[in-house]
Amino acid sequence: MDVFEGKIGLKMTDQSVIMKYMRTPIGKRTAAKVAPRANTASQQSARAAKAAARRNAILDAALDEFSARGFAAARLDDVAERAGVAKGTIYLHFKDKESLFQDLIRSRMGPVVGTLEAVFAADIPLHALVDQAIEIFVREVYGTQRKQLVRLIISEGPRFPAIAEFYYREVLSRIIKAARGFLRRALDRGEIADDTLIRFPQLLGAPAVIAIVWNGLFERFEPLDVRAMMHAHFGRLLAARRPA
Repeated sequence: MDVFEGKIGLKMTDQSVIMKYMRTPIGKRTAAKVAPRANTASQQSARAAKAAARRNAILDAALDEFSARGFAAARLDDVAERAGVAKGTIYLHFKDKESLFQDLIRSRMGPVVGTLEAVFAADIPLHALVDQAIEIFVREVYGTQRKQLVRLIISEGPRFPAIAEFYYREVLSRIIKAARGFLRRALDRGEIADDTLIRFPQLLGAPAVIAIVWNGLFERFEPLDVRAMMHAHFGRLLAARRPA
């Protein structure tokens, strides 16, 4: 419906009629009221988009800084410099360095966790799930800066237990819960012979940890075909768990 329809009781679809109406006192007053509202909404949308872009730039800079220096040595001054913002701008979005790191985990790992939860919830054969899970890890974690975040948890978690606890709660516990649910259904379908993997779902994540550690320490000496290694791992692991 045209914005002026309710003002005069008829729908104005003809441009000449609209222009004529706009020259009347009522039309001018209506336009004067509508324009500020439209401008305000547009300005608010632009400010929100700008704030979101600034927040994302801070998170990207934080990941680079944490990866380069570690959590303890990283300084918010340096994060601000990398992001191209004033240090005070960081405090508009994050309470302190720990909350920044926590939001980095939530924003960068959350989408991957959600994707994995959806895959584990699907009614698909075990081998199909394995193929999808491997591709998600290789493409969305190992092939991106997210692997730096996992590496940080491995290296910094023992010294900062609150960070390790947050990562467990936001990432690992959700993946483990989803994996166990799928594996119970796989056991009921006869795709696995016992509950070993249900009790120890960490076995499923072992090659991912190995890949990330190897990449950080030894990749330059001996490159690792992560996708092939993971398929080999799951091939042997699941073969041992299949019913006789």
